[in-house]
Amino acid sequence: MKRTLEPELMDDPEQALVYARADFEKENQGFVDRFREYFPEFAEGHILDLGCGPGDIPVRFAQALPSCRITGVDASEPMIGLAGVAVKQAGLADRITFRCERFQAVSLVEPGDAAVSNSLLHHVPNPLQFWYRLRQLVKPGSPVLVMDLLRPDSPEEAQAIVTRYAGKEPEILRRDFYHSLLAAFTEDEVAAQLAELNLSRLIIDVVDDRHWVVSGIIH
Repeated sequence: MKRTLEPELMDDPEQALVYARADFEKENQGFVDRFREYFPEFAEGHILDLGCGPGDIPVRFAQALPSCRITGVDASEPMIGLAGVAVKQAGLADRITFRCERFQAVSLVEPGDAAVSNSLLHHVPNPLQFWYRLRQLVKPGSPVLVMDLLRPDSPEEAQAIVTRYAGKEPEILRRDFYHSLLAAFTEDEVAAQLAELNLSRLIIDVVDDRHWVVSGIIH
């Protein structure tokens, strides 16, 4: 099945709110736990979260790593608005900041000490832009963890995944999940992207029937 692009931004307020209210606790906490498992020595510094959405993952990182500060980047104004509320409610506004910018345009005073990204790449028309900026935005020797959806072999398989994992969710979320699966990349495509940008030291792993993870140290 060929990749079918979806809109790059989630800029519909209703769409953002439904996404923020959805139960991604298992996936989001699992993402943070994976980072700590892969990089146990990383305990302090500046973490960039590219495509931070409504802020749940930055909050979880701040809670798990109390000596870290986090900058969340997302180009969706509704998402950044929801993220700001989430961080204030968690009492973490002193360590988490947000920037409503496209990742392609982010400029930092100094590069970050680590970078994470969950479910951004499938929104990006040109994935090489993402990997290029990821390398630019962190210092050499920084840990990175990227997770995203795995494109199924057919529209029918995509629909089956939606039914399996989001069958009871609102229609708008099921629709977005389906389109996101169609816009996602295969393991081979991600491996080719990494090879093209000389990032083959990063490891790609398919962790379940709908996600791949790329991890390692940026050199």
